[in-house]
Amino acid sequence: MKKNSYVDLHCHILPKIDDGSPSLATSLDLARQAVADGIGTILATPHHMDRHYRNHAVDVEAAVTAFQRELDQHQIPLKIYAGQEVHLNGHLMDHLDDLLGIDTRSNYLLLELPHEMVPSYVDEMIFQLSCAGITPVIAHPERNAQLIAEPQRLYELVKQGVLAQVTATSLVGTFGGRVQRTAKEFVKCGLVQVVASDAHALTNREFAMTKAYKVLSEMNSEYPDQFEQNARDLLNGEDVAVPAITIPRKQRKFWLF
Repeated sequence: MKKNSYVDLHCHILPKIDDGSPSLATSLDLARQAVADGIGTILATPHHMDRHYRNHAVDVEAAVTAFQRELDQHQIPLKIYAGQEVHLNGHLMDHLDDLLGIDTRSNYLLLELPHEMVPSYVDEMIFQLSCAGITPVIAHPERNAQLIAEPQRLYELVKQGVLAQVTATSLVGTFGGRVQRTAKEFVKCGLVQVVASDAHALTNREFAMTKAYKVLSEMNSEYPDQFEQNARDLLNGEDVAVPAITIPRKQRKFWLF
């Protein structure tokens, strides 16, 4: 059992609410895995407003209360907070009252881009959210096809004030070498500020936070403390210290003949 110090800000642990967990028993098993991986705090972030799921704020809050009761009854030392992984669309501003932020004041919002591309209206949406006092935190940009091909696009978004979250399993190579290289490049360039699990009860979607922090430590001994502090600051709605950012390099293309 590891010290429960990690804060996981992206996790699909709630039962029967999205594709994360099909049952309470599975969710409890995920919780035990999280604790074994050194996680003490989880922001439960079911999908919201994507093509498959609508998990309204009041329903997520009720699900978190019920699940925390189960965790306490089973003596699993894990604290759960209510959040959402909000899918980017052009109507977010019409639904602000149904969006759960990373923090209770909604200073930060976990925002998912389409997996294939970065919509042309994302800049306008970032501006509108910022006018409402909300800073988007882009979920797993290293797994977005356009950002892999055009990593400088994330640089442009971060220059506008967004933050970004890298997935633990991306850093350790579960999604393949190209995603791993992209994830590390984003870390080196200061374009991602926090690591989270995005754990599901699916194959190759484990927590891997301890392994990811080891990768961060191997890259730079200062990264683990920085990323842990950033996670706590985001959850508390505090300012996040963003280092100087640099433009990422494009990945080389390899041709087979």
